[in-house]
Amino acid sequence: MNYQDEFRDRALVQGYAQRIDRLVEGRTDVVTFMEVCGTHTMSIYQYGLRSLLPPQVRLISGPGCPVCVTPNEYLDRAVALCRLPGVIVATFGDMVRVPGSSSSLQEERAMGADVRIVYSPLDAVALAAANPDRKVVFLGVGFETTAPAIGGSILAARKQGLANYFVLAAHKTMPIPMRVLANDPELGIDGYLCPAHVSTIIGAGAYRFLPEEFGMPCVVTGFEPVDVMQGVEMLVRQVVEEKPRVEIQYSRVATWEGNRKALDVLAQVFTPFDAPWRGIGIIPGSGLRIADAYAAFDAEREIAVEVEETKEHQGCLCGEILKGKVTPFDCPLFANACTPESPVGACMVSSEGTCAAAYKYGQ
Repeated sequence: MNYQDEFRDRALVQGYAQRIDRLVEGRTDVVTFMEVCGTHTMSIYQYGLRSLLPPQVRLISGPGCPVCVTPNEYLDRAVALCRLPGVIVATFGDMVRVPGSSSSLQEERAMGADVRIVYSPLDAVALAAANPDRKVVFLGVGFETTAPAIGGSILAARKQGLANYFVLAAHKTMPIPMRVLANDPELGIDGYLCPAHVSTIIGAGAYRFLPEEFGMPCVVTGFEPVDVMQGVEMLVRQVVEEKPRVEIQYSRVATWEGNRKALDVLAQVFTPFDAPWRGIGIIPGSGLRIADAYAAFDAEREIAVEVEETKEHQGCLCGEILKGKVTPFDCPLFANACTPESPVGACMVSSEGTCAAAYKYGQ
């Protein structure tokens, strides 16, 4: 199976659905599995995979969208920075439309702010090199997947001797919040579909604490419908056999050890800190801030700016949706006051957001 179409084969998907049916036949309990990857969220909605599962198997979406878990306070600082004279804010596309407390980068750009969409952190480094009389601030949002590349951009800027390149860092790591959610009795999670791309960086071994401490099955799973259904089948089998462990379904990319070079960059450029997560709050040790040795590239420390008082959008349930406690359809704003054209919460903006997926594909 080397091509994308084979991972979307209808017969294979239905075959895994039948296997899952047979595994849970006669059971009266419901097992709940959480995915913590925005691409898993989108795939599950896009291909209608929940509709193929028996009532004994429940899938919920967790905090797998990096844009969505970024709190308003960060967005407000980004907006304040783009208002400063002589500043260029560079960002991936999803961040532009996310509403902060009173504005968004898109609105600020319409009023004249220099906000540019880039496709790589190195594009932002090139911007800084081409504009030596201006400060270029890259919005460093993401999990362990994107953080190494952003760390690499800092190393590249240092090598080039650029004094006008900065990163506003809001990187987060995944295993620690998975522990927090596993501890939440209200959620009652029975297993995790572990994130694919994050796992290629940190390795599947990073999740061993979940079966060892919580008796919780884990499967590192790819994004295509065949991947997801096979991952769910592997989780159900672990539950039925009462043998929780970490398994790799996404073996064509993920390994137990992860990417050593990427991990070395993370260790060199960043340091853990207690990070705020939308809807969850402060999670000790779950964030990555720029290390003291690279403080000259830290926008928060190097560029003084007055940030407005942070406000949350009344009625928005994005925080509860990110914890898997409610679905988009439970939110009174969903598809009414909050749409992709006029989003109220980050979960409706990002291409990996649960609300955006539910709005686009239904279910």
